[in-house]
Amino acid sequence: METSAVIMHDPRSIGLDSLALKAPVAGDVVVEISHSGISTGTEKLFWSGEMPPFPGMGYPLVPGYEAMGEIVEVTPESDLKVGDTVEVLVDQQEDKTGQLVLSHRKARSIRSWDRVNDAHDKEEIVNGFVKCRTKGGMIVDVFGIEAFLPGSQIDVKPIRDYDVYVGKTMEFKVVKINHDFKNVVVSHKALIEADIELQKKEIISKLEKGQVLEGTVKNITSYGVFIDLGGVDGLIHITDLSWSRINHPNEIVELDQKINVVILDFDEGKTRIQLGLKQLSAHPWDALDKDLKIGDQIKGKVVVLADYGAFIEILTGVEGLVHVSEMSWSTHLRSAQDFLKVGQEVDAEILTLDREERKMSLGIKQLSKDPWADITEKYPVKSKHTGVVRNFTNFGVFIELEEGVDGLVHISDLSWTKKVKHPSEFTSIGAELEVVVLELDTDGRRLSLGHKQVEDNPWDTYETIFAENSEHDGEVIEVHDKGSIVLFKTEGVEGFVPGRHSEKEDGSKLVKGDFLPFRVIEFNKNSRKIVLSHTILFKEALAAEKVATKKATDKKMKDVNSKVEKSTLGDIDALAELKTKLEKEQ
Repeated sequence: METSAVIMHDPRSIGLDSLALKAPVAGDVVVEISHSGISTGTEKLFWSGEMPPFPGMGYPLVPGYEAMGEIVEVTPESDLKVGDTVEVLVDQQEDKTGQLVLSHRKARSIRSWDRVNDAHDKEEIVNGFVKCRTKGGMIVDVFGIEAFLPGSQIDVKPIRDYDVYVGKTMEFKVVKINHDFKNVVVSHKALIEADIELQKKEIISKLEKGQVLEGTVKNITSYGVFIDLGGVDGLIHITDLSWSRINHPNEIVELDQKINVVILDFDEGKTRIQLGLKQLSAHPWDALDKDLKIGDQIKGKVVVLADYGAFIEILTGVEGLVHVSEMSWSTHLRSAQDFLKVGQEVDAEILTLDREERKMSLGIKQLSKDPWADITEKYPVKSKHTGVVRNFTNFGVFIELEEGVDGLVHISDLSWTKKVKHPSEFTSIGAELEVVVLELDTDGRRLSLGHKQVEDNPWDTYETIFAENSEHDGEVIEVHDKGSIVLFKTEGVEGFVPGRHSEKEDGSKLVKGDFLPFRVIEFNKNSRKIVLSHTILFKEALAAEKVATKKATDKKMKDVNSKVEKSTLGDIDALAELKTKLEKEQ
């Protein structure tokens, strides 16, 4: 039987072509299609060339998911013949014509439900025809009733292709009936489980550690492989698949592959079985050169990187750890990623070797010269160098002179003149800094450095310039509760003004930005301290003025008294007036 149909042979290729049809069977209805709707989902993808992930679908494709048309043929509902004995149901005792109405279809339906219920109650095995796929499983015809077969109940192993079961007649067990909704659930897995239960018990009873069994790869996960041992499942952890490191189990095995495994361990109920694959082959450490010893140089490949170090594979399954502290002579520990990359070939020296524990530690820096071996020659005391600022502490700055050689500049050795509260005020990480070697401890691998010592001590000069009672002009750069800081720009040195010496002539206090004269009231070279006063300057001037005024008044009074002694009585009144006048002036 043929018909004409619109067929999509390729992406964006559609045309009218002949199509073979199955011959109608009992109960079929033949419809002549006049209109059809096109799917905007699946069929649109086919039109654009994208293949939807549906099994069994591909080109050529007959589009259309909803159609309108005219019924042109209705086949008889059954193939009954005259003389056949059939079961019937009395549908109506009398129709309009007075005839008895019977139904063979309804009788078959009732009989089918009776047979399904009976099979469920007696746990009988029934035959069913797998009609098609549906969401979550398959539709199975059992006694003319459409039953549901969940995907999890098809087999004991995971199902990867449901379509292989469509069109097959299989044995099932009725596991559930919902009479209210007329739903039937069947299982093929239950039959398989019943068959293997005895086999499973027998296998479990004979399990022993170290036993080698054949199994089938049932499932592969990121952490391991599940093996079917004949109804009993065991797990091979990814670390037990190979002596060498692998990223995923599928590098070693594949689904449905038959392999030999060894039983490593199991719980009391033997429900969790731990299996191994690598244990069936000799340990790679057994193949390690017997003459290999500590101090020998080896070659290897970086297989794993971590912050603390790198694992170097010397042979397949034989690895050694290079701690990050053994990668460089530098005392500044960094991440292993700063030195190495996965897959990189490296040379290393064996530092420790334990064949029994199968452990090995390696070093890379040992292949280069220790910078401290000739430290006294390269960095003698009082020698000058340029280093890089690597780190700050509250008490100083760590300077790297070369890889593996670091020294500390104490905060007090940063500047002769500036009072540094924190090293970050003076320099920055990564900056270059000139230093002088102050002390050298070869045993402790410590260097004491100084930055201010690069220049001569200016306090030798300041001792002369800022002698006590000397006066200088300076700028107030900081004001605190206890006093003020004054900067003498010419010399680049700072002095301190106590609060009681911070009063100005108008009665106000010093403020930031004032540029005024100051007198040195204390100079201490050892502690690098200059104490200043501004107040003393105008208070001394006032005191001196008062003294001068008093001296002038005393002199005038002395002169008056002298004249009084020499004057006549007639002059007494005049002198008295002069004396009173002078006294008022005072």
